[in-house]
Amino acid sequence: MAKKKTLFECQACGFQTPRWMGKCPSCGEWDTIVELTKEQIEFLQKTSKSSSASSAPLAKPITEIDEDNIQRLSSGSRELDLVLGGGIVPGSLTLIGGSPGIGKSTLLLKIAGNLSKKGENILYVSGEESAGQIKLRANRLDSNNPNLYLLSEIRLESVINELDKRDYNFIVIDSIQTLYSEETPSAPGSVTQVRTITFELMRIAKSRRIPVFIIGHITKEGSIAGPRVLEHMVDTVLYFEGDTNSELRILRGFKNRFGSTNEVGIFEMSAGGLEDAKSIAGKFFAKGTLQPGSALTVIMEGSRPIVIEIQALVAESYGHPKRSSTGLDNNRLSMLLALLEKKLDLPLGTYDVYINVSGGIKITEPAADLAVIAAILSSYRDRPLSSETIFLGEVSLTGEVRDIPSLSQRLKEMETQGFKKAIVPSLPIEKSSIKCYQTQEVAKIVEWIFV
Repeated sequence: MAKKKTLFECQACGFQTPRWMGKCPSCGEWDTIVELTKEQIEFLQKTSKSSSASSAPLAKPITEIDEDNIQRLSSGSRELDLVLGGGIVPGSLTLIGGSPGIGKSTLLLKIAGNLSKKGENILYVSGEESAGQIKLRANRLDSNNPNLYLLSEIRLESVINELDKRDYNFIVIDSIQTLYSEETPSAPGSVTQVRTITFELMRIAKSRRIPVFIIGHITKEGSIAGPRVLEHMVDTVLYFEGDTNSELRILRGFKNRFGSTNEVGIFEMSAGGLEDAKSIAGKFFAKGTLQPGSALTVIMEGSRPIVIEIQALVAESYGHPKRSSTGLDNNRLSMLLALLEKKLDLPLGTYDVYINVSGGIKITEPAADLAVIAAILSSYRDRPLSSETIFLGEVSLTGEVRDIPSLSQRLKEMETQGFKKAIVPSLPIEKSSIKCYQTQEVAKIVEWIFV
């Protein structure tokens, strides 16, 4: 009697193994490996044979390849075009993720409405909401246009049939986890389904030169739910950041085959949906007198300088000291605390330390190290800092305050918003109305911290 063939697959990354494992050796997740059914194994064998049997195209020298002349299409949103690298690329496959209620569907419906008003045929596919629900949102967003077509469907075959009936110029899939293919024997949202559907959407986008935007759910850890192969297959990956209780939303690019990933888009949630932020001055810090534990700095998001507020709370610990940070890498915080204990002899080992970056923004550069230290010292001594002073500088493990890039741009932003003083690692070359205090050692920051 033939032995039954078994195959297990990780639901997080798609790793396959002939035996069950508690922890996936590929992605490191626990309890994500499940046994595939007989139909699923046969489907995988069938697809692998068909792909291996196909003849490979002949390779050509790179010198004989013509460059693609990319003609970008404006989305009607200045901030989204900035993140995409100048606009929407025909034939591109873009994935947008974010926490529930942060504005993914609202943004894409707004963009679909903008493009439809230019005469483009738009197909909005929703597997989570009815056409009537989307119509209500479209009324609020002023996105009603006869060129915008709604399709409430979860079958991939039905979506493809609709694409064959009419020439569409833009497609929105809301969301990828709700679609399923009848040819794939697996539940919607599973690894096999998401992989198959994404491949088919990629084929449609490339062959028909239609830009496709996909909405993806995220996990509690903040990553796209489903297999990691989804992020590798698409051309662009965008994530929404920010507090859902705040009016500000930040759209950050993590992958872009057609542009840079340094830029971010900043939106404001209003009665008319997500709109481009007209001005970000004063949006990420409290104006007026600062409270003890608050310090200001300027970070660079792509080519845009943003003044933000770092908040710190240092309190006596009644047990094991806690270190927690929101918007800042926790390992970075631990390093700075160890440095303060070493260089300034602060007994922080008996204190709880909490750090928060206001506005829901995440700091990805070390130029805010000096501001984090200033906020911790302010909270520890219970003394407020000057609301006219900005702290700029990267702090090394040796206690040295190092130079940061784009110092002149940061100082110009300070001038625009009325700040007077800055504590910096080196004096600027260009003339500035900002009074700069130079410090190259973290131990000397105490001399200038409360000026």
